[in-house]
Amino acid sequence: MLEQAKAIIEQNWRGGFTIPTSRLYPFQWMWDSGFVALGTSLYDIEKSLTEIQSMFSGQWENGMLPHILFHSETEKTYFPNFDFWNSQVNSGAPNKPKSSGITQPAVFGFVLEEIFNKHHDDPKVFEAIKALYPKVVKYHRFLYNYRDPWNEGLFFIYHPWESGRDNSPIWDESLNRIEIDFDRLPSYTRRDIQIADASERPTKDQYDRYVYLMELGKSYDYEGKEIAEQSPFLIQDCMMNAILIRSNEGLINLGSQFGYDTEEIEAWQKTSRTNFSKKFWSDDLGTFVSYDARINKQILHKEIGGYVALFANVASKEQAKSIAEELESIKNRGYFLCPSFDIDSPLFDSKRYWRGPVWPQMNWMISKGLDNYGYSDLAKTVKEDLITLVSKLGFYEYFESNKSDVEHLESGYGGGNFSWTASTIVHFLTD
Repeated sequence: MLEQAKAIIEQNWRGGFTIPTSRLYPFQWMWDSGFVALGTSLYDIEKSLTEIQSMFSGQWENGMLPHILFHSETEKTYFPNFDFWNSQVNSGAPNKPKSSGITQPAVFGFVLEEIFNKHHDDPKVFEAIKALYPKVVKYHRFLYNYRDPWNEGLFFIYHPWESGRDNSPIWDESLNRIEIDFDRLPSYTRRDIQIADASERPTKDQYDRYVYLMELGKSYDYEGKEIAEQSPFLIQDCMMNAILIRSNEGLINLGSQFGYDTEEIEAWQKTSRTNFSKKFWSDDLGTFVSYDARINKQILHKEIGGYVALFANVASKEQAKSIAEELESIKNRGYFLCPSFDIDSPLFDSKRYWRGPVWPQMNWMISKGLDNYGYSDLAKTVKEDLITLVSKLGFYEYFESNKSDVEHLESGYGGGNFSWTASTIVHFLTD
């Protein structure tokens, strides 16, 4: 498995960056690259650092780090491509590489810390991470300056794709409030359902809303301050804010190694940590939930993003215990960990993207989080469940979570030979 995982990453390497998988995702994705860099850092540090440097080659002047970089302008198998995004409406977006106009989870602070901790004696690694450090700080500054108009230390997203959990049921109510004028919605042709099974992908109705929000962002030059006033979809996502807090911690720790002043980051961190549980913890559900800032209420669903608070060390012991008990219950009821949505909800779908399947990179963060709070046996189960799924079903994008259904399957879901699946397996087998 280990050699196969490395071979898949090599197969998806494009001479400076890794694509998630051929055909379905033929460009460089932001948080995919972060997780791939974690895996390759364990056996090819040059490739790991080049991956991250390549991602930051597309950083905007305002600090925004796009969720896709289109290093090739001739590849036409993906929608929406660079021409549909038209990121050049923002004068600070680089002309090359062209990019999308939205971002993704802020993983690079903790990614750089993980890599540094394993290679701190290597002068080349030390200097490379030191050079990347201010770029990551600049990105965090963008999130706090452009995406936190209420100065809560909790930033917003205006598109489900930013969350990384594109079609999760937690977005349904917010998306359904959008009234679309179809005469003004640009025509488009989806490529994903020509490559992958449509039953495993977001629906057409959801995609219409994704395109609507793209057009809204474009109309305001993708600047967060104006979008906050106008977007009908305005969410403070508990997972994205947990990841930002964990990456802030990574930057503070790295800054002490480099002799940098981290006062600004520490101020962000203090505000973020203070308000995280106040805004996101639900006593009724016993987990962390996201917040709909357009209608000022919590989004009351159990889902995988709430568990990432353990990875960020922002949960109390009692809150961590509640989450661990929930995961134990899911395990004991015949599911692989960790399903991406509440198995008791009528909205649960163990096959369709973020509405129920198991996702490799999420298992990596959640296993780390459980270890943080002393639930080492449960953390081991999270690791071993993914290894079992990949061993049986292959290196797919995501996996069936119901054990009884897995018995009858021969493959996972979504794209095959998937880079972050391979990277996670490298980590679980060697770290």
